[in-house]
Amino acid sequence: METFHVVPEAQHNALIAAAYRHRGFLADEADEGARFCAEASRHGIRTHNGIKALHLDHLFGSGSKGCVPGAQIEERASKFKAAKIWNANRKLGQSTAYRAMAEAMRLADEFGVGTVSVDNAFHYLWGGGYVMDAAKKGYIAYTNCTAALAEVVPFGGKFPTLGTNPHSWGFPTTDAVGYPIVIDWATSVVAMGRVQQLAREGKNLPPDAAVDENGVPTTDPKKAKFLLPFGAHKGYGLSLINEIVAGFIGGALPTVRNRWSQAEAVGEKGTCCFFFQVIHPDAISGGAFAMGRNQSQNVKAVIADVLGHGNEKCMLPGQLEAGWAKHTAAAGGLLFTAAEIAAFNELATEAGQPLWDAAAFKTVTI
Repeated sequence: METFHVVPEAQHNALIAAAYRHRGFLADEADEGARFCAEASRHGIRTHNGIKALHLDHLFGSGSKGCVPGAQIEERASKFKAAKIWNANRKLGQSTAYRAMAEAMRLADEFGVGTVSVDNAFHYLWGGGYVMDAAKKGYIAYTNCTAALAEVVPFGGKFPTLGTNPHSWGFPTTDAVGYPIVIDWATSVVAMGRVQQLAREGKNLPPDAAVDENGVPTTDPKKAKFLLPFGAHKGYGLSLINEIVAGFIGGALPTVRNRWSQAEAVGEKGTCCFFFQVIHPDAISGGAFAMGRNQSQNVKAVIADVLGHGNEKCMLPGQLEAGWAKHTAAAGGLLFTAAEIAAFNELATEAGQPLWDAAAFKTVTI
């Protein structure tokens, strides 16, 4: 059980937007950044809430060279009507991703499928949020991106040449199970933030999660220098997909990504790449569903079969997020710990905004 302070969403969004504006972002970018952070918090994604978003912007974004406040997206020529190619010009990642997914949905309405490939991008944080939004609107959606830094060692190697490189799928299954199924995962065993947390707590890493500076596997988080892909060669292959897709889009060497002194010294790019794909369910319907079922009924039947036969207690991807959204709705606001309230107050101080009084918020225990 853990106690959370209930922060009104409007109050949260006002602070996050003010923090972005303080760093030079335009009003629409600040609002989109705040909207995304609220969605992450609503669904219990505490690793990618407003605190993390603005911390990443400080490290790799407007505080570095990875993101340019006020940048405008440039559409490049494409000979394919259902495929758009964008140069984000280092625009805020959340703004870019929201607009790319909206365009992919528009293309899917017209052509059955739509893709948007984005070069010169900045980290968009939780990919699951974008595909979840599309799935709630009735689409099958996918996105992948190259992570900010290469800190994952390929299977059988010793030096990090891959990012944590997430994949995110969303499926319109609200009618079938009550919420979108969202399959969203990074391709490393653990995140570097988890390594740092375990080091502070004096706890060990799981086996085969990290290596030391010599490339030797270690469970000591204080000796961990680089990460390993999950599932050995399988996670490696999934991570490699993102790097190769980015290579086709325009991404440069992963080992200099967001390492600007190295990238500029050799004339390389240091930005990330995004890929978005949206499929209209009607575009893939074969129509010949068993026992007279329609498409929606068929999807529901397939899921029920997977969770049958003694598997009734198995969890579906997206179930935890849906459950947390119910907690959020019942509480009437976004849920944050006392430590998170303190971190938000650091952002408030930076942006010249009123501090949050933790005692003024009601609390809930979950």
